[in-house]
Parts: sequence; structure tokens; C-alpha cells
Amino acid sequence: MELFYYVVFGALAAVVAALELGGKSNKDRITTSQAFNSFKNNYILVYSLMMAGDWLQGPYVYYLYSTYGFGKGDIGQLFIAGFGSSMLFGTIVGSLADKQGRKRACVTYCITYILSCITKHSPQYKILMVGRVLGGIATSLLFSAFESWLVAEHFKRGFDSQWLSLTFSKAIFVGNGLVAIIAGLFGNFLVDSLNLGPVSPFDAAACFLAIGMAIILSSWTENYGDASESKDLLTQFKGAAVAIASDEKIALLGAIQSLFEGSMYTFVFLWTPALSPNDEEIPHGFIFATFMLASMLGSSFAARLMAQNSPKVESYMQVVFVVSSASLLLPILTTFVVSPSNVKGGGISFSGCIQLLGFCTFEGCCGLFWPSIMKMRSQYIPEEARSTIMNFFRIPLNIFVCIVLYNVNAFPITVMFGMCSIFLFVASILQRRLAAIADKPKAEDWVAMKERDTEADPLNAS
Repeated sequence: MELFYYVVFGALAAVVAALELGGKSNKDRITTSQAFNSFKNNYILVYSLMMAGDWLQGPYVYYLYSTYGFGKGDIGQLFIAGFGSSMLFGTIVGSLADKQGRKRACVTYCITYILSCITKHSPQYKILMVGRVLGGIATSLLFSAFESWLVAEHFKRGFDSQWLSLTFSKAIFVGNGLVAIIAGLFGNFLVDSLNLGPVSPFDAAACFLAIGMAIILSSWTENYGDASESKDLLTQFKGAAVAIASDEKIALLGAIQSLFEGSMYTFVFLWTPALSPNDEEIPHGFIFATFMLASMLGSSFAARLMAQNSPKVESYMQVVFVVSSASLLLPILTTFVVSPSNVKGGGISFSGCIQLLGFCTFEGCCGLFWPSIMKMRSQYIPEEARSTIMNFFRIPLNIFVCIVLYNVNAFPITVMFGMCSIFLFVASILQRRLAAIADKPKAEDWVAMKERDTEADPLNAS
């Protein structure tokens, strides 16, 4: 492997280690209680197990389908089914968490994803399609139910609101960084070293999910969103839509999240062809681990930023979006600045090295984004419909990703990166607007809106 990869990986690892070990006393100046630390550690353990179940599968989904003999078109349809399921069924199931209980929704995630893993043992296309649908539902629950449970339980136990950022940043650092690296290495060990086949990471994922589910069942208490007697899902959707439409801050937050995550998921599909346009030999697993290190670095910075009163999350995220927009412009700029190579194979090109540094910068921005967006969601989204509104945010995201997947070969890669860069710049503009109105009081709270709607339509009252 080329020295360049080791230099980038080593530099990132050194900075992360310095921040986490050398700067720990500065980061943890917020005085917390023993009860909170136990609560935080329990959540981080569960979240890490959940993310391990997700990360173990990611690198091997496409590979497994190809070993079953399916072509690019069939595999593309399976991926679209997953995102489409997350948009349609996942939104409904995720929204039920507010009514039926967030703990129950987290257990449902474990069961659904375990069933999805089991379907990977079958080479039949229909069964694999069922697995993708189940996986889409699980994804919606992963990115809504756990956060909703955490926020509600945090305040129910009377913990300081500032402590919430400690849990967010550490969960992302461990779950989206350290666990991702370990899961990638462990999956590689199962498939390549032990020769257990491409389905073995899915079996391992099911085991981690089962362990996490046991911890949830034994140590978590239930909490709910809207505690009214009405179980009408349509009313819940309507109330969430009214909350988004009536509060500009919630609408801005949803748009920002969709723009950033849409660009992020598009980047996942594009980074490989961007770094190897002429079939250059690149170490995919090592590069993935490098990206995760960059993400850990970003979440470590986020922990320090959120521990201070200034700058506020709404302010520094404007800079994060501008930097992320610039980093995804590099594949376009290098086509004009660096002469393209027409030599097939070989090692990574000079332009590829520049792009890799830019991609690491983008992953660092992702590490900053996750705990920061969680903090803003905890501030602006009403508790009564938290899961419902968070799944509403994922609808445009899933539509966008499905369109990108369907047309991934229709546009040059530079056009796709340019589109993502524009989206991220728009996100920075929306973030600036959010920062300007952050302290503006809401026109009316959730209860007032619901009472108003009930009076206007008494037939929906129960």
C-alpha cells in the first residue's frame, strides 16, 4: 500500500488521540452526576451495538448480491426498494413510536433488522427484496426512535439540558467512528481470514442486535410522545405537518437535514469512482477506516464546541456547511487544474490524492454534523411528535436518494458532485436564517395547535 494512505491515516489518528487523551480535562469541565454518567454509558453501549449491527452489513450488501449472480440493474432495484421502504413504511412505523412507546420502537428495530439479516441466506430475489423492505423500516427506526427515547428520558430523569450534548457527541464518536472501524475490520476478518463467506457479517450483525435488544429490555424504561388517548395515526401525521408548517425553525431544520444527508448518501456512491476513474487500485477498506477517523475527529471537535456557550451550534454549523460544500468541489476543480491520466490501473493519481484529502475534510464535517443536528433537534422539535417529525424529515431525503440511484449512470460524476456542493451551500444559507431566528419564540406550542385542530374538526376527537 502506498505511503500516502499511511500518512493520512496516521496524521488523523494522532490528532484524534491528542484531542481525546490530551484534551480530555478541558472537554469534561462540565460537572455531571454519577446517575447521568451511568445513564449515558448505558445508552452509548446500546447505540454502539445497534450501529455495529448496521456497519457490519454495509460493506457486504452489494458484494453478497453479486455473488448470488445478480447484475447491477437488479442490485440497484434492491437498493431503491430499501430507501423506498424507509420513506413509506418506515415513516409510518417510526411515527408509531410517539404513540406506542419509544422503547418498543427500539426493540422493533432490533427484531426487524435481525429478520432482514436472516433473509440474506436466501439467493431468491423475492426474499432478498423482503429483506430490503425490512431493512428500510429498520433504518427509519434507527435514526428516530433511539434519539427520541434518549431526549425524552434525559429530561424525564431531570438531567441538565447541556449534558445532552455530551451524550450526542460521545455516541457519534464511538458509534459512527470507532465502532465503524472495528466493524469493518471484523467483517473483513470473518470473510477473508476465516473464509466464512459474505453472509457471515450479517450473522454477526444479528448477534450484536440481539445482545443490544436484551440490554434494552432489561434496563430501559418506556417513554412516549403524545400522551393523548387518540391512537389515530392520520391525526398524528396532520399534527406533525402543522407543527412543521407553523414553525419556521422546524421547517428550516428539516430542509437542512435533507440537503446534508442527501449529499452525504450521494457521496457514499461516488467516492470510489472518483478516486479510481481509470480502475486505479485503491484499498477500499483502509480508505473507509480513514474516513471514519476523520468523522471521529469531527465529533471530537463538536464535543468541545457544544460544551462552550459560544459559539452556538446555529453559528458554527454555517461554517461547517460552507467547508463541506467546498470539499465536494475538489473533484470538479482537479479536472481543470490537474491533467487527467489515461493510464489504466496502477496506484492512486495525484488528483486522487487531492480528492482524498477533500473527502476526509467532508467526513470530518459529517462528524461535526451529527451531534450538532441532534442538539438542534432536541431544542426545536416538540417532544410530543419527535419521532413523527424526524421521519417526516427523511421523506425528501429518501426520494432524493432513490432518484440519484435510478439515474446514477445518467450524469457525469462531476455533475453529481457539483449538485451536492450546491445543496450544501444552500444548507449554509438556511442555517444562517435559522441562526437569525433561533431566539424567536414559537407562535404556539404543540398542545395549543392540537386543541385548535380538534375544535375545528371535532369528528377527529376521541
